[in-house]
Amino acid sequence: MRYISKGIGLNESIKAQAVRLIDENGQQVGILTTREAIEIARQRGLDLLEVSPNSDPPVCKILDYGRYRYELHKKEKEAKKKQKVIEVKEIRFRNFNINNHDIEVKLRHIEGFLSDGDKVKISLMLRGRALAHVDLGFALFNKIALKLQDKCILERTPQIDGKRLVMVLSPKSQRS
Repeated sequence: MRYISKGIGLNESIKAQAVRLIDENGQQVGILTTREAIEIARQRGLDLLEVSPNSDPPVCKILDYGRYRYELHKKEKEAKKKQKVIEVKEIRFRNFNINNHDIEVKLRHIEGFLSDGDKVKISLMLRGRALAHVDLGFALFNKIALKLQDKCILERTPQIDGKRLVMVLSPKSQRS
């Protein structure tokens, strides 16, 4: 017995007694017994594949199974090529008493990541007395969000995550 995937049969593994047959040209032949349909497919040197096993009677098509698998594989490969994997880049700040020039440098890095289509996770390490002044960290993150508001969407607002303050930015879609 040979199954393509769950419930879809090929040739002798088709369990139905009668099937609706479609030939290799896409023309509907009619309702035949499974044995007759397999015999017709064999005479033409092709295979019988269950296309729609849940219909009553199941729809089967005469085709070259090797070529069918090749075409499916090719389509999957092409679809994979077109996918864009979104990475999450991280920019870290060690403290909130950071010079304006240093902020500008980090902003340029963030803009570069966003223009590449990547999400950016911005984190601020809170150590020692900095834990008592979390409001200064929120002010820094709000300043960054304001400067980048035309280039990104604030996906995750600034939140405390353990001893870190974290914010996530995602690029604005290229369609808008």
